[in-house]
Amino acid sequence: MMPYKRFILSKPNSSITELPALGMEKKDFIADFKQYYIHLLGRDEDCRSPFYAGEALSQAVRDRLMERWKATHKTYKKAQGKRVFYLSMEFLMGRTLSNAMLNLGVTDVISQAMYELGVAVEELAESELDAGLGNGGLGRLAACFIDSCATLQLPVIGYGLRYEYGMFTQTIVNGEQVEKPDHWLRHGNIWEIERLEYTLPIKFGGHTELQVDEQGKQRMCWINTHDVLAVPYDTPIPGYQNNTVNTLRLWKAVATEEFNLDEFNAGDYVESVAAKITAEHITMVLYPNDANENGKELRLRQQYFLASASLQDVIAHWVKMHGNNFSEFASKSCFQLNDTHPSIAVAELMRLLMDIHGLSWVEAWAITQQTMAYTNHTLLPEALERWPVKLMQRLLPRLMEIIFEINARFLSEVAAHCPGDNARLRRMSIIEEGDIQQVRMAYLAIVGSFSVNGVARLHSSLLQQGLFRDFYELWPHKFNNKTNGVTPRRWLAGCNPELAALITETIGNHWITDLSELKKLAPYAEDAGFRERWRTIKRQAKLRLIDFKKQQHPNLHLNVEALFDVQVKRIHEYKRQTLNVLHVIHLYDRIKRGDANNWVSRCVLIGGKAAPGYCMAKKTIKLINNVAEVINSDPEVGDRLALFFLTDYRVSAMEKICPGADLSEQISTAGKEASGTGNMKLMMNGALTIGTLDGANIEIREEVGDENFFLFGLTESEIEARRSHYDPLSIIDQDDDLQRVMNLLESGHFNQFEPGIFDSLIASIKSPQDPWMTIADFRSFADTQKRVEDAYQDKDHWTKMSILNCANSGKFSTDRTINEYNNEIWKLQPRPVQYP
Repeated sequence: MMPYKRFILSKPNSSITELPALGMEKKDFIADFKQYYIHLLGRDEDCRSPFYAGEALSQAVRDRLMERWKATHKTYKKAQGKRVFYLSMEFLMGRTLSNAMLNLGVTDVISQAMYELGVAVEELAESELDAGLGNGGLGRLAACFIDSCATLQLPVIGYGLRYEYGMFTQTIVNGEQVEKPDHWLRHGNIWEIERLEYTLPIKFGGHTELQVDEQGKQRMCWINTHDVLAVPYDTPIPGYQNNTVNTLRLWKAVATEEFNLDEFNAGDYVESVAAKITAEHITMVLYPNDANENGKELRLRQQYFLASASLQDVIAHWVKMHGNNFSEFASKSCFQLNDTHPSIAVAELMRLLMDIHGLSWVEAWAITQQTMAYTNHTLLPEALERWPVKLMQRLLPRLMEIIFEINARFLSEVAAHCPGDNARLRRMSIIEEGDIQQVRMAYLAIVGSFSVNGVARLHSSLLQQGLFRDFYELWPHKFNNKTNGVTPRRWLAGCNPELAALITETIGNHWITDLSELKKLAPYAEDAGFRERWRTIKRQAKLRLIDFKKQQHPNLHLNVEALFDVQVKRIHEYKRQTLNVLHVIHLYDRIKRGDANNWVSRCVLIGGKAAPGYCMAKKTIKLINNVAEVINSDPEVGDRLALFFLTDYRVSAMEKICPGADLSEQISTAGKEASGTGNMKLMMNGALTIGTLDGANIEIREEVGDENFFLFGLTESEIEARRSHYDPLSIIDQDDDLQRVMNLLESGHFNQFEPGIFDSLIASIKSPQDPWMTIADFRSFADTQKRVEDAYQDKDHWTKMSILNCANSGKFSTDRTINEYNNEIWKLQPRPVQYP
């Protein structure tokens, strides 16, 4: 008898995979929910955990996604059109259930179905863990991008890593950040599908040899390597109510041989599983601490693992359809590199095309330069990765050979363009000379790409004028700008359903897929009745935010009428959470010395994680918590001022914060923030922005108008002009308020039992070499915050400004961003999906 597996493979039968379309009515979801809850999960009426009910509902929703996922795959396959492959080390997805229900258009139906069963759908959604696949704005942007790609029906697949432990869970002990593992996969992941049949080998180590193949052609072979297997896990990415479901493919690292029986029999139990442990380290933790050599090596392994697995996957699919004919590969494929992390893909594509598929250097390089596109996300030179040449030669010897050749040919081109300019050759070389030779990965990305973009107008301009000026002068046609955005599905329709319902009632629902429609709200800012409804919704959102805060602070008593002042983002010196704290201390000082006439109560919420090895950022968290402890326990302060640090900030937390925020703190040093996306989410939900002329703040201010934006601080050019003679001590001496603030800090008022703990932080902000110029912007910041207070006292006018901020946020949808990527870089044809 023929084995079952062979029978299925040898006789494809479409009737086996065909099923009637699943129903989308209340009764259908009730029936499927019961089926999964009782039979698949084995639960009964004695089970009180919302987790299992959430799993059962997720199974029912996933089934509907699966139907549309398969239909999307068939549509793309039939079209045989161009595709984009989005490579990113992070995809900060958050929770999936509520977003999937929204995009399928079944939120109300499912809510009614669960209500009929005596289950609150909100409780089920809350039981889902955030997918821990990102660190901050970069990863959340990638998640918003692939949402918009599906909504716009563009054939784009996301490629990333399936980290076993995501960004750490943050706890606070004695005011200090303590990192704990975020094992977000401990219950499995109901939304993913393991695709073992597409497993690929990834090479590390070994050496290269020139060999002659069967056709007598010389090829470079990478041999005696230590291989790791890349196993793909696919997650569905639904578009908004359009039947399109795109794919996010995440790679997990596993050993080629999980268990060495010889080692085990010899009694060496540790060595018997050593290969498995070493392999799995690659996708074990998001962003290992790279302060030591082991961490650097693991980070490089992660980046190559992502690039190699993804490129091999794409090429394998191409060869399956077209054989070894790559003549149309460049016209049908584009790789978008999300920041510098996956830039090793430039060299890896060359290796695969030449060493595996036999193309010449000229042919392979032409394809590479026509398919690679690079997005830069930083203006900080230290954030542009450099890898020691010796490390790359040991870990990726063939790739290092290719990079040397790319650099030699590139420098010949530069020399022909600028004869005799040796200084320019040194500046532009992919290989940075010095005591330790390093590979400049951003330069590799630029040289190997046909498009290089920044993520806000100022950022792109500064890249061209500063960081990448030499490259811009050589290839101005490569450089462009794509101002970031956020998806309005999650960041307004999903997280703020009450406000979304008011907007839809007022202007219709087209804004959900065309955010420019929000402009129609602007006239309603003059409608007193509409302003009252807006204000009521904001108040209810603030009450929910208070309830959310009480999960961390059970004894919390907050005035809902207070100004809710929010700064939530990664903790970093350039984002200047320290400046925010200095202002809070200033307000505290005013209360303590009786300067509280016409006082505006304020609740300041700061949240974010510091990288485990970033001492100054962790010290900032400690400062925030110490200052909060003093202020919040002082009876003289009462409810006039409160400061809270939101522990373990994450996507699902931001979904609670956005609707309830009154003021959005976007106070980075001008010229340091590439774009920012938290500013967009908060603006979209009606928060007003206080900010510098930095990143996307500039464009936000242009959209909403100066009268609806609180601008402060030095500009980027003023900062550069002042840097050579910056004197923070002189500034402090001339400002009585700042003197009192610094005296409270330096006297140990906020660390009476921990002497000297903030000395390094204080010394940093008082240093003439402080690159963030925190002291320089204090006076302007404090004066502008007084303008904020004056504006907030006129509640009706504040509400008008809040409406106008939302109404003018249309530019900051990722739908607009992705349309620009597509029109100017990718050149994809939208592919409508018919289902059923």
